[in-house]
Amino acid sequence: MIKLRGHHLICLHFFKGEGYNPEFVANLREILKRVEAGEEVKVHPGPDDVCKMCPYLKGEICFYDEDAEAGIREMDRKAIRLLGLKTKESVKWIDIREKVPDILHIWAREHCRECDWRTVCEKEIGRYRA
Repeated sequence: MIKLRGHHLICLHFFKGEGYNPEFVANLREILKRVEAGEEVKVHPGPDDVCKMCPYLKGEICFYDEDAEAGIREMDRKAIRLLGLKTKESVKWIDIREKVPDILHIWAREHCRECDWRTVCEKEIGRYRA
């Protein structure tokens, strides 16, 4: 079972092969391969299987910038709520994928605008809009 935190449940749909380093990218590809093949996803409340290869994760805390951890946890809560999920719930990736178009306008307005990955995701976001 793959553990994913809230914002990764949305943002991974827009992954296009870029990341912090080759190990991080390889990990993302493997995660997507597994969930797209049907492996269940567990909604995780903190650092997840994506985070484990992130160079900014120290223990259970993200040090991407000074206020990263608080902001990420707030994004996670919002993503879980928008997707109608609960922490520690198990779900299929396809079920999450089906919900993304309906909530993307809210997510994009509230979170994508300030995201450092925005330019990477913008082209893909267009095809998900409902």
